[in-house]
Amino acid sequence: MDMKANKKLGLKERYAAMTRGLDWETSYQPMDEVYPYDKFEGIKIHDWDKWEDPFRLTMDAYWKYQAEKERKLYAILDAFNQNNGHLGVTDARYINALKLFMTGVSPLEYMAHRGFAHVGRQFRGAGARVACQMQSLDEIRHAQTQIHSLSNYNKYYNGLHDWRHMHDRVWYLSVPKSFFEDAYTAGPFEFMVAIGFSFEYVLTNLLFVPFVSGAAYNGDMGAMAFGFSAQSDEARHMTLGLEMIKFMLEQDPDNLPIVQRWIDKWTWRGVRMLTLVAMMMDYTLPKRVMSWKEAWEVYFEEAGGALFKDLARYGITVPKCVEQANADKDHLSHQAWATFYQYGAAADFHTWMPEPDELDWLSQKYPDTFDKYYRPRFEYWAKEAKEGRRFYNKSLPMLCQCCQIPMLFTEPGDPTKICYRESDFQGEKYHFCSDHCKDIFDHEPEKYVHAWMPVHQIYQGNCFEPDADPTKEGFDPLGEVLRYYHLNVGRDNFDFEGSEDQKNFAAWRKQTTTNT
Repeated sequence: MDMKANKKLGLKERYAAMTRGLDWETSYQPMDEVYPYDKFEGIKIHDWDKWEDPFRLTMDAYWKYQAEKERKLYAILDAFNQNNGHLGVTDARYINALKLFMTGVSPLEYMAHRGFAHVGRQFRGAGARVACQMQSLDEIRHAQTQIHSLSNYNKYYNGLHDWRHMHDRVWYLSVPKSFFEDAYTAGPFEFMVAIGFSFEYVLTNLLFVPFVSGAAYNGDMGAMAFGFSAQSDEARHMTLGLEMIKFMLEQDPDNLPIVQRWIDKWTWRGVRMLTLVAMMMDYTLPKRVMSWKEAWEVYFEEAGGALFKDLARYGITVPKCVEQANADKDHLSHQAWATFYQYGAAADFHTWMPEPDELDWLSQKYPDTFDKYYRPRFEYWAKEAKEGRRFYNKSLPMLCQCCQIPMLFTEPGDPTKICYRESDFQGEKYHFCSDHCKDIFDHEPEKYVHAWMPVHQIYQGNCFEPDADPTKEGFDPLGEVLRYYHLNVGRDNFDFEGSEDQKNFAAWRKQTTTNT
């Protein structure tokens, strides 16, 4: 018997033995029948063995690594909750950022989990399948830790009570929801560009780093803990997205125009979805780490610019939307907050006009635009509210058929004029907020004509509870829509000034510092 010990496998060889070594070619069914989806997009893959594994984590190593992160995370969360951490935040206005996060972002983590679990079955290359399985596990962990982290606030503050229901129904939440539904109704390769590249690279760096830093700066150790626990996973996720792009481009030159169109499309879709994040950073954080403009310059213009320089050797060019996105950084957050301030009656969080010192901060951070275009408007609205004429817009806005955001954006180069584009398809007219959304629609209109547009659905009477009776005398359409949303009218919505959250926070803070 040969008793000579075998040479110990290195990390790469061990990973290959425990993943690709378990794969096989089918015999009684054709491979094209077993994996029917990885060819119909037109992507040509000649050799799956050329796939480079970005994670290189075996399952046993993965559980040990994540378990240690869980222990640290929940130790912080337990300490935060037991010490009434919800009273340690700078201002109750900050809670509204968490309401936006809980309803708009956390469900996307679960949607990413489902998406990666699905596409992990569609690739005939074992390395890509295992990488998608690992990311799917990461994403469901992110959803769970965010829910756990924010659940403590639900005990004390309004607007967090029915986040899952709201995600599927509330008008502005169709924006992030439509982004993911667009992605996982695409093919597996496009999904990897949409989520692995656009969501993980464009969005999460701009969300988890500056915004979660803002959570820590505002005394929210719970959100800070889950944010940085998740960010260590995001580094792997970005690597997976880039590896998929490079892999496709190296496999066949015919893949280049397909990948370029996807990058153009999903960069813009990601930029539009970031509108909510821009508003959160500039307006819902009482103490701000940096402005949206500064975050954009660091995490997109500098980091993204380096990425596109790297991809240039494969023939990829900078997405055509980047010029407009860079110009919009001076306007995005202000235009979004102005819209939500007007429609504060139909949202599950409170809005307000910035205090004078906050207006000064915005003037400093946006010297070329804020004082000229936005400060006069905000000061006028604040004056009106102080005199008892707080303005709420009772109309229903037109939505962009692609990104589903209300038509609030302005023409490139003219912040005084609303941008409007339209296309005709099969005898119907469709509306868009930009040239780029119109281009996305025009390339595959069949996909977007079926979009569930909240305003259209309200007008059609599809956003009422089954027992609603529009023929009844005194029928209140808006009230019925809010009931359909499960909003507690007067508690979850309207102005922050005078709200139950504001009053409770002030009373609780007083109890912690006085003997009465």
